[in-house]
Order: sequence, then structure tokens, then C-alpha cells
Amino acid sequence: MAQAMRPDPGHSLFATDGKPHPLQDTLLAVTLVLGILSFVTAQFHNLHLLSSWAGLIGILTGGYAQFISVTTRERFFTILGLGLSAVGFFLGMAHGGLFGGVIG
Repeated sequence: MAQAMRPDPGHSLFATDGKPHPLQDTLLAVTLVLGILSFVTAQFHNLHLLSSWAGLIGILTGGYAQFISVTTRERFFTILGLGLSAVGFFLGMAHGGLFGGVIG
């Protein structure tokens, strides 16, 4: 079975090809953290600035991480972060946007 997952203690959890990918892992972690932050803060109307900005930065970071990702596991978790970032961004925009309260 060629696609069996074997743990490799010397490398990252996300690098299934046996090679280290520090940039991809860092971008993946940043995308996930920003996605979770954006999604959670989007549940509160008064935190729309934080949720919309975190979502926007998470979308941009996740897009670049998806572009340079090497393994399927990296892509999978990047897509999760991108989805959370996008939902948080759109809810933040619906609650007041990037500059809500500052302009107008």
C-alpha cells in the first residue's frame, strides 16, 4: 500500500515525503491560527475589525501557502485554514467591515 501513513519522527507532522518544509509549515500554522481567530471573533459583532483583518490576512497567507505546498497533508490543512479565514472575513465584513466605525 503505497499511500500508507508512516510516522517519521525526524520531520514535520505535515511533511509526508520525508523532507523538511519549514516555510510551508510556518505558512500553514499562520493560516490555521488566523482562520481560527477570524472565525471565532466573527461570532461577536463588536469584533468585526479583528475578524475581517485576520480573515483577509489569513486568505492571502493561505493562498500563498496553497501555491507553494508540497504534500497533500499540507494542502488539506491549508484549505481548512483558508475556509475558516474566508468565513470569518465575510462575517466580519457583514458586521461592519475593515474600516467600520472609522469612516462614516
